[in-house]
Amino acid sequence: MPSAAERTRTLVQSTCSAVLLVPGLRRLPREQLTPLARTVGPEGDVFLELPTGSPVVRAAAHARAGEPEAVLEITDVAPVSVPHRVRGRAWVSGRLTAVPGLSGPGRTTLRLETGESYVDDLWGTGEVRPEELRDASADPFLDHEAELLQHLATAHGEQLRSLRGLLGGRTAGRCPAHLPSVVPLAMDRYGLRVRLCEPAGPYYDARFEFPEPVRDASGLSHAVRTLFEAAAR
Repeated sequence: MPSAAERTRTLVQSTCSAVLLVPGLRRLPREQLTPLARTVGPEGDVFLELPTGSPVVRAAAHARAGEPEAVLEITDVAPVSVPHRVRGRAWVSGRLTAVPGLSGPGRTTLRLETGESYVDDLWGTGEVRPEELRDASADPFLDHEAELLQHLATAHGEQLRSLRGLLGGRTAGRCPAHLPSVVPLAMDRYGLRVRLCEPAGPYYDARFEFPEPVRDASGLSHAVRTLFEAAAR
């Protein structure tokens, strides 16, 4: 399974919704606290682009030594329609400083000199030290996961439903009309997670691990096909 550091790094580098929580600025409209872009530097610091006139940029420009402390809060929402679509959140804390010369017109780059991070997601919770975030690798499919899940949901419904056969007694012997629907919820190099929604409303998740972590699109396609073939048997 991915480590807490890997999961946090994946969320930071993703296009998930994010907002900067800065003391004294918390009551501002969310759009004024949302970075336009974010990247992770080689030392694990997070670089954030914001409009030059943003209150966050002004706070960073006029801060005293060691200020302002800020928290980047990232919210991960499932790209397919499922009950309770929030899949997780991550918080990366640190000091904000302005970085001159890296931005385009009307934008300013800020560096979040990362301190402690924390993730709370489908895997559970975990704290991440700065060096762990620096050394972690984001999931190789983070840029394509949404498209992959949407494709599975729209084009492979029958194969997804066949996964119920791998769950043993939980669905054995039940009338087909009363079996849970199966929606792809998350995919990474290690496996596929689905959400099973009962007709009466309750839901639960199931995780199907690949035999080994996959590295590229070809390996992922083979792993998913092998999983569906095992379910069909």
